[in-house]
Order: sequence, then structure tokens, then C-alpha cells
Amino acid sequence: MPLAQTVYDAEPIPEGARAEVDRMLQSGDLFRYCAPENAPVTLLEGEFAALMGSKYALAVSSCSAALFLSLKALDLPRDARVLIPGFTFAAVPSSVIHADCVPVLCEVGENYRIDLADFDERLDDSIAAVIISHMRGHTSDMDRIMALCNARGVPVIEDAAHSLGTTWRGRNIGTIGRIGCFSFQSYKLVNAGEGGILISDDPDIIARAVIMSGAYEHNWAKHLTAPDPVLEAAFVRAQNSLPLYNLRLNNLSATIIRPQLPEVARRVTQGRANHDHVAARLNASPWIHVPDKLPQEQRAPDSIQFNLVGMTDEGARAFADAAAAQGVKVQIFGMSTDNARAFWNWQFLRGPAPDLPRTRSMLMRACDTRLPARLTQPDLDLIVEAILTAATSVMEHQRAYGT
Repeated sequence: MPLAQTVYDAEPIPEGARAEVDRMLQSGDLFRYCAPENAPVTLLEGEFAALMGSKYALAVSSCSAALFLSLKALDLPRDARVLIPGFTFAAVPSSVIHADCVPVLCEVGENYRIDLADFDERLDDSIAAVIISHMRGHTSDMDRIMALCNARGVPVIEDAAHSLGTTWRGRNIGTIGRIGCFSFQSYKLVNAGEGGILISDDPDIIARAVIMSGAYEHNWAKHLTAPDPVLEAAFVRAQNSLPLYNLRLNNLSATIIRPQLPEVARRVTQGRANHDHVAARLNASPWIHVPDKLPQEQRAPDSIQFNLVGMTDEGARAFADAAAAQGVKVQIFGMSTDNARAFWNWQFLRGPAPDLPRTRSMLMRACDTRLPARLTQPDLDLIVEAILTAATSVMEHQRAYGT
């Protein structure tokens, strides 16, 4: 029996966007800086900052653009070394390279979180900044990470592309480091097709990022939606001193995003319930393990990750094929051809290939399946049955034939 709806379909855009989209299509008013004030992108930035409890927000063309601008806004020297986890999306090391810096990878454990012993060892005097990827919404120990980085005066950027709505000790992910970066790509909690946003409480960071995002001449003044002498002074200091990369978000995208922000809480609640229902059932299998969350985090998942237990490489491939035959796509990060989350496929990295045996071992058995918030319990149960049936059939064959 197939799923009632594909896991790759997004929720409909809320009806509230339609009238404003139609108005813009009639007027052609899509550029954020045409309006003297209250452009949809400007309104989005204020609303998102308020949602997150942050002072400032800057909407841009993607989360990758937000990461790149964050690094540039830190004013790092050329070839500065930036520590990142070995389990992340290829866009993260790419943003480091675009910013004329050098990515340094650290180990990630079987629970998909940063190996803190390895992180501590690599966080030496050569590291100028850190990007923490909350990959697939899994939060590493931010207490320990921030303590280590603060002790060395190393700024932390949070890649929260998968973590909108996640909290750590009640604090929104993305507000713990100096800068937080989020995605509005179609497979994320809020969908604009493409888009991203960065947040910070640091006026100099925001002023520099705004100008580099493409606020030429004095368009930065349109980011001053209320009197803010400190931010205005930061803009004046940065005026004409920085290159323009033109990574702006457009008004049409902002109009699609804004009515989805009130939906975030519902999507988080439903997504968490879906995840926990599936996780409980999968963990009943001796051949599947869903790692627990850390006690300090409340997750906002729209997918589930689990590890295969006791399977050979051949068995793992057979498992993915068997699940697919039942209509459920399971991605095994380390076995999917050219997977952009497998660090050994990042051939654009300079120097020798990273040596991360723990991360490699984890990725060879770590599985990923989408669980969007809109799925019904019958849909979830069909996904579970397909995964459990696939695992059972493979392990029975493996034990019977010793392969």
C-alpha cells in the first residue's frame, strides 16, 4: 500500500500570501530596495528576529549565502582556519572556501553530534572561527562547545539550516553563537524554494553583512526600521569599505515566507510527534538504533536518522533497495553515490583527504528518511513497516547465508 502523499511534497503556502503575491505580480515590485520602507523583505527580517529573540536579521538568497556572509563579516584574514564538523552538507565547507578560508574537519560520533574530545584537540591557536552544523537537527553539546570557544576567544557561527524551532536549555538554536544561519529551501521547515537568513545581536556583524549582501550606496538606511544609533554608526563605518556580493532575498520570496512563520510552532510540534512515534517503533528492532536526543535539547525534526546494526556493506545496500521497493526511500549517507554529506566526496578541499575514521564509520551505516509534519499516522506506520520489513529480510538472509 503506497503512502497517501509523497514525503517530498511541501505543505501548501498559506492563503494569506496570495493577495500580496498577486499585488506584486501586478506591480512587478520585487526588489527589496524599491520601497522607501516596509518592503516585504524588511518586514520578514523584523518578524524573524522577533520570533528568534534576536536583535537583528538579514534575509539573503540561501543559507549558504548566510554562512559565507557571516564569515566575511567576521573580517577573518585570508586562509584563516575554520573548524567544522565532518558530518555536514557540502555547502558548509564550500562557504568556508568562498570566504577565502580553510575548512578544518573534526570527528562526529554515532549519535551524529560532534566528538568533543576531537573538537577540543583540533581547537588550537590556529583556528580563527568555528561553524557548528546542527546537522539534520541534531544539537551537539553547545554548553561545552561555547565554553571551549569562549575560552579561546573564537567566534561561533551556528549552521541551523535544519534546526528552526529547536531549543537548547530553552534557548533558540541560532542565538547561542555569535551568528545563526537558517534555510528557507523547499525541504526545510519554512519553504520559499530558495532563501536564507542570518541573525545576530552584534551591530557590526550585521552592518558588514548587510552591505556585502548588496546594500549599495545608502540602501543600508532601509534596514533601520527604528532609531538605532549604534547600528547606524556601524553602517557608516562600513560604507564603501566592503565588496558587494549581491546575495539579497527578493520581495516575492519574503511574501511566501512571512505567513509561514506563525506555522512554525505547529510544524515543530507535529514533526516532533511524528519523529518520536517512528523512533519508538524502529528502536524495537535489534537491527536499527535511533540515537537519543541530548537532555538539554528539544528538537524540531522533519526527518529521522537511524543506524543499521550488525549489517554488512552488502546487507546495508540490500536494505536500502528493499525499503525502496516498498515505496520508502532510505538514504545511507556513506553509500549513496556522490552523496554531498559524505566528506570524502568533497574533492574541492585542498590538501590531503581528511582522516576521520569515526565519522566515516558512522556514515556507512547512518540512514536518513524524511518525515514531514503533514504526514498522518497511517503514513508513518507504512514507513515504519517498510523499514522494519526490509531490515528483517536482509538480516534473516545475512544470518542464513553468512554474508
